[in-house]
Amino acid sequence: ETPKSELRAAPRRDVMGRVLLKSMSLPQLEDFVEHKLGEKRFRARQLWSWMYKEAALAATFDEMTDLSKTFRAKLSESCTIDALEVDNVHQAMDGTRKITFKLKSQPGGGIIETVLIPSEDRATLCVSSQLGCAMNCQFCFTAKMGLRRHLGVEEIVDQLVIAKRMFEHEQRISNVVYMGLGEPMHNLDTVITAVHTMCSEKGLNLSHNKITVSTSGLIPQMRRFVRECKASLAVSLNASNDEVRSWIMPINRKYNIEALMSALAEEFPRRGEHAGRLQRKVFFEYIMLKGVNDSIQDARNILRITANVPCKLNLIRFNTHEGADFQGSDEKTILAFQNFLKSKGMQVNIRESRGDEAMMACGQLGKPGDLPEPPRMKVPARFRDAVLSANPSSPPERFRKAAAA
Repeated sequence: ETPKSELRAAPRRDVMGRVLLKSMSLPQLEDFVEHKLGEKRFRARQLWSWMYKEAALAATFDEMTDLSKTFRAKLSESCTIDALEVDNVHQAMDGTRKITFKLKSQPGGGIIETVLIPSEDRATLCVSSQLGCAMNCQFCFTAKMGLRRHLGVEEIVDQLVIAKRMFEHEQRISNVVYMGLGEPMHNLDTVITAVHTMCSEKGLNLSHNKITVSTSGLIPQMRRFVRECKASLAVSLNASNDEVRSWIMPINRKYNIEALMSALAEEFPRRGEHAGRLQRKVFFEYIMLKGVNDSIQDARNILRITANVPCKLNLIRFNTHEGADFQGSDEKTILAFQNFLKSKGMQVNIRESRGDEAMMACGQLGKPGDLPEPPRMKVPARFRDAVLSANPSSPPERFRKAAAA
């Protein structure tokens, strides 16, 4: 079944005017090959296999040996395969790699980051969906970039294709998380199409259960994603009450915790034709911030606000960066938080931090550059000491005044 997002999309072109083949779904590619290039539709399926089958992952048309020279010449003249160019590869001590890619196909350029995380039984690729991000989460380094632009389907899918070309010989990349630069739900049509391409049995053939798409909580887009896409959903929660969440995640001012939980309670367990093979519990992500959201009272609040939502909770260590207003909770606090919730029957995992010393970990991606940074949010008066402890240079105007007694 072709997702609605693909019905609206059109093939994109690069700065030279060439058609970006990976910007198309397979049905679109079949139409393009038949109507624009004058070839049989089955040629599109051959082309798709060359671009996406693990044994091929072709970077040039010359590699596509079962296509006629005439067809390859047509393709070379008017089309291009890769939308990204590898800029650099950085490796952390734990084996995590950050691949930086040049956005070579569109005016304005830019650099995006993709992280390859190896483990004993699999490798996971963390992909970006935007150049920058508009959500302005206060703990996230990417937020300092603001949003430069959305990525295209081809720029998202190419992160996986090129990473497979480079590193698949070491370990199979079987899992993908949309947790790099950007808010995936803010670029939803593109993300759904990219997921569909990654799951195509005629190409990359990833399981939809091995792809997780994260959101800060854009409720209308989140609902649409759950209904149109089989991939799993993760929601960045990061606070147990509206006061803290509206400060550290400004999207909460539009879609507060009550609205978020109400929507999730309606959508989970997921329903529909393939419900038995889809995610039954939403994944909540919760970054542990010292003195901000890590008390046992916060844990009690989490039990209350998620009471009607089938869920699993991932606790994430805060990965610091230059100018950060926060410090990570210590190990004792994180374990106490986890143990309290587990004692009440909640599924809670502590996610290991990977690549944090080399700015590859959760919340550390991106490069702010020369543009003005988005404004910092006012800090509630009761968290003044926690912020000043992390960032003593915070100016006085950053803090709200305490309410009069």
